Amino acid sequence: MKIDLHTHIIPPDIPNYAKKFGYGDFIHLDHDPTTCTACMMKGPERFRVIESNCWDVEKRLEECNKDGVSVQVLSTIPVLFNYWAKPEHASETSKYINDHLAQVVSEHPTRFIALGTVPLQETQLACFEMERAVKKLGMPGIEIGSNVNGRNLDDPALDEFWATAQDLGASIFIHPWDMMARDRMSKYWTPWLVGMMAETALAYCSLTMGGVLDKYPDLKICFAHGGGSFPATIGRIDHGFNVRPDLCQTDSQSLPSSWLKKIYIDSLVHDEDALKLLIKKVGVQRIALGTDYPFPLGEHRPGALIEKMSHLTQDQRSWLNYKSALAFLGLDEKHYL
Repeated sequence: MKIDLHTHIIPPDIPNYAKKFGYGDFIHLDHDPTTCTACMMKGPERFRVIESNCWDVEKRLEECNKDGVSVQVLSTIPVLFNYWAKPEHASETSKYINDHLAQVVSEHPTRFIALGTVPLQETQLACFEMERAVKKLGMPGIEIGSNVNGRNLDDPALDEFWATAQDLGASIFIHPWDMMARDRMSKYWTPWLVGMMAETALAYCSLTMGGVLDKYPDLKICFAHGGGSFPATIGRIDHGFNVRPDLCQTDSQSLPSSWLKKIYIDSLVHDEDALKLLIKKVGVQRIALGTDYPFPLGEHRPGALIEKMSHLTQDQRSWLNYKSALAFLGLDEKHYL
């Protein structure tokens, strides 16, 4: 059994919100039925061409069956977070996306699980939508970005959000977006190759050294893309925490590495040695198969890296392939067998 914790989907018929609201780079699709592709339009500008597996559920199921994926956990594409928009407009787009996610799950309840999205730029609206997603739409949690318009995840304005997430038992999948230093990363696809890793490490440091995980210890957090760069640099982070407590221990007395076995990460690292390090640092019970389907930077054959690691026991493979995902999401595997 394989559960892919990290996949993205987009509604096929997103309203033209830029036209409706009269501003902004809201995404909608311009379909080309002759090529089974669509151009993601960012306001009036062409942003990216995507293939039909990004919105076509039947195509997605066909590819899951071919690759041996039993269940996909669906989340929106980060560019659709719309954190930059007016809060009431981002609330509307979040509801539209979440309703679409819930519909896909309702049509294929044993093949898909959904993580919703919320207008995180306005904490109260984000809490309302998270509660709707969990209580009304039946989602186990939501996906959020690594920052909110340049504010890190330890921003005091988010306290109510974290408290609500803990009270709801909502699983929070943190995905890097709006990468730092974009003005210095105009070449070589470095926002995705370097920026995403650094963004994720910054999110981890913000939640640990910022005291968020101390304050809300029952939060269920998962970091995308193998945790970014923080698993490989945790020794340096801990050392800095110890030698400069005046700078690092502002809101937490807990060593940053102490949280490694309390959070979750996905397996998307593309490198056997990197996955071995993750297993050593975090443990198989906290690492979940994730591919970033259907995008080019993802793992094109789900679970191939896990299969390649011949030293793993069958129990370890089971945790990596599906048990860790179910544990993070708080779901029973019997429903998906």
